[in-house]
Amino acid sequence: MTTDDDHPPSRRARRRPAEDPPVALVTGASSGIGAATADTLASAGWRLLLSGTDQSRLDAVAARTGGRPLPADLAKPDGAQRLAEAALAAAGRVDALIAGAGLGWRGPFVRTPADTLDRMLEVNLAAPLRLTRLLLPGMLERRRGRIVLLGSMAGQVGVRDEAAYAATKAGLTMFAESLWYELRGTGVGVRLILPGAVRTPFFATRGTDYQRERPRPVSAQEVAAIVHGVLTTDRDRVFVPHWLGYPARLHGAAPGLFRRMASRFG
Repeated sequence: MTTDDDHPPSRRARRRPAEDPPVALVTGASSGIGAATADTLASAGWRLLLSGTDQSRLDAVAARTGGRPLPADLAKPDGAQRLAEAALAAAGRVDALIAGAGLGWRGPFVRTPADTLDRMLEVNLAAPLRLTRLLLPGMLERRRGRIVLLGSMAGQVGVRDEAAYAATKAGLTMFAESLWYELRGTGVGVRLILPGAVRTPFFATRGTDYQRERPRPVSAQEVAAIVHGVLTTDRDRVFVPHWLGYPARLHGAAPGLFRRMASRFG
C-alpha cells in the first residue's frame, strides 16, 4: 500500500539544513523495543523525544542518545494529551510518532484483573490513537511525517490466554489500515510493525515467561532496525520475522484450517 506522493521523511530531510534534523517521539522508550529504537534513530541523526514511565531508565536512554526525556503515564486518560503538548513545546514539531509502549497479560480472560484490562486498553490502543489525533494535524500541514504503530502477531491471528492483549493489537491493526486510506497522497504515511515474540522485559512485566517454541523470540534491535527502515522506505506493513506473514495470510484465507493447525501444533 504505497503511493508516489507518500515520500519518506529521509528524502525531505536531506533538503533540510544539517542543523535541523527530523524529530521523532518514541513511546515506551525506557526499555525494550523503544530503547533500541532510540539507539538506532540517534545513530541515524534523528532528534529524539523519549517517553516512558521508568524515570531512571528513561534518563539513561536519553543520556546515551542525546534525547529529551518526557516521562508520561499513558495509562491515564489525559496522558497522551500531556505528552503531545510536552513534545510540541520541547521541539516545535514531531516528524515521526513511534508508538512503542505496550502492556500485556496472560491467562483466562475471565481472570483478567479489571485494572489490568483498563491499562491495556489505554496504553496499547487508546494512547496511540490519541497521540495520532493530536500530532497528525501538524504533519498534514507540513505535508510530511510518519505514524509508526507497534502491533503484534497476536492481533493478526489471536492467541490463547491473551484475548485482551490480542484485541488491543487487532484494534491497532484496523486503525492503521483505515488511516492509510485517509492519508493517501498527503505526504504523511502510516506504518505497522507486526512482531512475534521479542526478547524484552515485556514478559517479565506481564508476569509470565514466553512459553511457546514458535516463533522464537527476536531481539529488540532487530525490530528497531525495521522501525528505522519503514521511516526511510515505502514499506507500510512488516512482519518480524518476515515469515510470520505466511500464517497471517493463511488465517485470513482459511481461518478454520488455521485454527485446527494452531490447536494441534500450539
